[in-house]
Amino acid sequence: MHLTFLGTGGGAPSLQRNVTAIAFTRAQSGESWLFDCGEGTQLQFMRSDLKPGKLDKIFITHLHGDHIFGLPGLLTSRSMAGLTTPMTVYGPRGLKRFVETALSISGSYTDYPLTIVEIEAGWTLDDGEFRISAWPLNHTLECLGYRIEQYDKPGFLDAPRLKAEGVPRGPWYQQLKQGETVTLEDGRVIKGADYLGPAIKGKTLAIFGDTAPTEVALQLAANVDLMVHEATLEAAMIEKANGRGHSTTLQAAEVAKHAGAKRLIATHFSSRYLAKDMPRLLAECQTIFPATELAYDLAVFTL
Repeated sequence: MHLTFLGTGGGAPSLQRNVTAIAFTRAQSGESWLFDCGEGTQLQFMRSDLKPGKLDKIFITHLHGDHIFGLPGLLTSRSMAGLTTPMTVYGPRGLKRFVETALSISGSYTDYPLTIVEIEAGWTLDDGEFRISAWPLNHTLECLGYRIEQYDKPGFLDAPRLKAEGVPRGPWYQQLKQGETVTLEDGRVIKGADYLGPAIKGKTLAIFGDTAPTEVALQLAANVDLMVHEATLEAAMIEKANGRGHSTTLQAAEVAKHAGAKRLIATHFSSRYLAKDMPRLLAECQTIFPATELAYDLAVFTL
């Protein structure tokens, strides 16, 4: 699985950073889900290795422009590119009206099935491999964070043992790999569970929208393998950050530490910060949570 950061700035784009958009790419299928869609996202998408035809779901954290102003353009361009596969967009109340109004008054359209699902906190999606839940955050607008949980996978099938016991290869190996029981042509009943190694634990990650400190954060990010959290301002600017519904470097790191996260990627940096400032912001985070990395535009992180 990969996370591609298409935009890592907060508030407004700059010459260093585009505004927020993060693509989550599933390893086996190559399908991507997009989290937020600030202006310019489709251009960043084209600069990346992501494939537009593999994008089928978009999750919006909140309706501030730096998180949604790229959405109408991306949806429209998808039609112009001839893509016909369905698209589902999830997000808070008001998202449907925003998209429909933007498309209507601009004379735009989509010629593929487009579904907009307005959600509240709770379970949002379960496709059998991943389940996603939404969590309420502490921002100036209704804002959500998303927790992505991969289901555990069956352990590896002990094919050498099956061969040694005279079980011929065949399509039933796939059934056995899923832990199912099969009956062979000679009448033997083989239980897949008896030939599987320990289950492979699924990965978990938390992607935060904009937020000032909130107790919910510890539940959203509890024991995740990877946590993505905003760090809009440096530690010295805590009052300004929190007053605008944002977090500082140290506050993001505190969440990671107390939630038991394994890794933290900080993002959503104010445009006041230039490349020369980033080592200092990283150092602030790492004083609290050493396993911190800073996102930058078009960076790809593997989970």
